[in-house]
Amino acid sequence: MLLECSNNAMGLWSKIKGKGTEFKGPQPVGQAIMKNLPPSEMIESCSVAGPGFVNVVLSKNWMAKNIQKMLVDGIETWAPKLRVKKAVVDFSSPNIAKEMHVGHLRSTIIGDSLARMLEFSNVEVLRRNHVGDWGTQFGMLIEYLFEKFPNSEDANETAIGELQEFYRRSKNRFDSDPAFKERAQQAVVRLQSGEPKYHEAWAQICEISRKEFDKVYKRLRVDLEEKGESFYNPYIPGVIDELSKQGLVEESQGARVIFIEGVNIPLIIVKSDGGFNYASTDLAALWYRLNEEKAEWIIYVTDVGQQLHFDMVFSAAKRAGWLSADDSTYPKASHVGFGLVLGEDGKRLRTRFSEVVRLVDLLDEAKNRSKAVLIERGKDKEWTEEELEQTAEAVGYGAAKYFDLKNNRLTNYTFSFDQMLNDKGNTAVYLLYAHARICSIIRKSGKDIEELKKTGSLVLDHADERALGLHLLHFSEVIEEALTNLLPNVVCEYLYNLSEYFTRFYSNCQVVGSAEETSRLLLCEATATVMRKCFHLLGIVPVYKI
Repeated sequence: MLLECSNNAMGLWSKIKGKGTEFKGPQPVGQAIMKNLPPSEMIESCSVAGPGFVNVVLSKNWMAKNIQKMLVDGIETWAPKLRVKKAVVDFSSPNIAKEMHVGHLRSTIIGDSLARMLEFSNVEVLRRNHVGDWGTQFGMLIEYLFEKFPNSEDANETAIGELQEFYRRSKNRFDSDPAFKERAQQAVVRLQSGEPKYHEAWAQICEISRKEFDKVYKRLRVDLEEKGESFYNPYIPGVIDELSKQGLVEESQGARVIFIEGVNIPLIIVKSDGGFNYASTDLAALWYRLNEEKAEWIIYVTDVGQQLHFDMVFSAAKRAGWLSADDSTYPKASHVGFGLVLGEDGKRLRTRFSEVVRLVDLLDEAKNRSKAVLIERGKDKEWTEEELEQTAEAVGYGAAKYFDLKNNRLTNYTFSFDQMLNDKGNTAVYLLYAHARICSIIRKSGKDIEELKKTGSLVLDHADERALGLHLLHFSEVIEEALTNLLPNVVCEYLYNLSEYFTRFYSNCQVVGSAEETSRLLLCEATATVMRKCFHLLGIVPVYKI
């Protein structure tokens, strides 16, 4: 079983060729590398092939010992060791009084997956929901609320109805009625100056929105701590003052701006009317996260359209000395961009009425379709109603998450319930069923797997056992790679390949009733353990029977 086919000899030869070296080509360089490898229990044998490829064969005993150690001590022993101790992951971030849609699905599940990987790697993660809860739209919403409900106690979520519709009606009034528009603009000023009546109305609207968001987060099993735009508002003047003292802020057409090298437009941090904007808030949030929360890595998960904005904010922070000039050292900030979710027509996913698809509806549809398939297979006769519901949820929500996460986040992808819920190919349904089948093999053996971990031995004699074992041992470096490049699809690819290696092993190696039953049951358990951890890192709930 090859650990690696290294071509370092060719690279070294190109550097020393013609410089009076004793070596006569890449082959002898490869031989020298092989002879100088330090002794290790990992290595069974080495050889040099072709023009200097150094082939290293891993010891099957070392592989077996490490997998068995993981089974006894837990998968946490395989967690990557990162240099960072504390990180902020800023994700989801919907706007108050607006419905969460499929764009928020991407931000929420990509951010949650990255946070889970960091947490698994023993990093303290601050999961931040930077909701849009401040700004000019609140004058419009508050004024409309006062108009509809002169007695503020009547303004509850039932009376307001659907918040999205409430927002639409208030926007129509704002656009069509100059007197209302003027009152709305005054309401913003009164809110921002802290008038109690306006602050209470603002808090009421935020609370109704929060309850709507929580329906989505509950379905997705995502934990977030809200620190919205309003939280950072008090810090903006001090941050702008600090940047001004460093000579970074200049006047331009009545606005206060920071010029960024290589970018034609400046970063506006105070508008010409004296108001603040996204850049003001984002700089204040970045300052707070670095100075008050002492985070070393701040990760922002938004659509690719915001890449330039964040590049400019990060450049300004580097000029101010807040962030390391070199992105390979800490403290650093990273923008995790993602593409669009498209409909079958190749355009942004919308309903028949040209509205963005509500996230709650999309998730419920996935669960209902999943449940219908389970009933079709007669599971409603075998299982309790609770088991049916839980499995439908795990498969439906897991399918929606995986269908998104398996794509490189930078690309657009076409949404399809049929593809997403297919039980063949690279889907969550296929992988969840594969995990359930492994659990079924262990159950049918009648053996106590916990007892076998303590008393049994793992042996990797068959080629397919070794191939599966080697893939299991790659787990830690795969998670580290996914975090280094902030790409959850790397974990999806690893997980799918793991199920393929297991299928090959199970097709060619009898487990139950074989002379190697104990060892092979342990290999089944190791595969299931790693699969479960991958599911966890992707925010997917495993199923144990199907």
